[in-house]
Amino acid sequence: MKLPLLAALNQERAARRAAILVTHLATGEQRLVREGEIDADPLADALHDALRKGKSGIVETPEGEVFLGVQVPPTRILVVGAVHISQALAPMAKIAGFDVTIVDPRTAFATPERFPNVELLDVWPDEALAARPLDRYTALVALTHDPKIDDPALTAGLNAECFYIGALGSKKTHARRVERLREAGFEEAAIARIHAPIGLDIGAVSPAEIAVSVLGEIVGQLRRDRRRAP
Repeated sequence: MKLPLLAALNQERAARRAAILVTHLATGEQRLVREGEIDADPLADALHDALRKGKSGIVETPEGEVFLGVQVPPTRILVVGAVHISQALAPMAKIAGFDVTIVDPRTAFATPERFPNVELLDVWPDEALAARPLDRYTALVALTHDPKIDDPALTAGLNAECFYIGALGSKKTHARRVERLREAGFEEAAIARIHAPIGLDIGAVSPAEIAVSVLGEIVGQLRRDRRRAP
């Protein structure tokens, strides 16, 4: 790989943007296709399919056989709220291969003792997200029940097109949340992206069971193109 291509690929990786290195097997010619450039590329269909699967491989194209080297940012879960559900969710999510960050300005809850071996930010979501912007490879989980903490994170998640957004709370709590988001200028289609009440409907009761339901819903959203048809 030529150095300019490698530098460009590293730049996309650092910015948490997906990219695909296209290598023509017959000639060795290479080009880098950034995620935002795929629609305009002559191999758009093959590139979209490779990016959706997140796997590199050889494909047959009108240009001949090419190797598509897929680079996708690590998928992460940002949890707002250092609560009991978070304590169960964090280790489960790490086992499943997600990067996990817990954000909560309430220092009595956000302690290393309660969240060992997990990135923990005891700051307000606005401050945390300024340093770690959300993106489409992030799942946002809001668990505090406190609009002052949850709402700024949900607003950022909707604007960043996170692949999953979930918020804890009853239907009544979510109805009030919806009203606040409407007043903030969000359309119904955007608000409808929030999974609330959060988690799969498996009858979960305990914090650990709710964590299972949340993680299952996140994985289902991430892998929705691979799910079995009903």
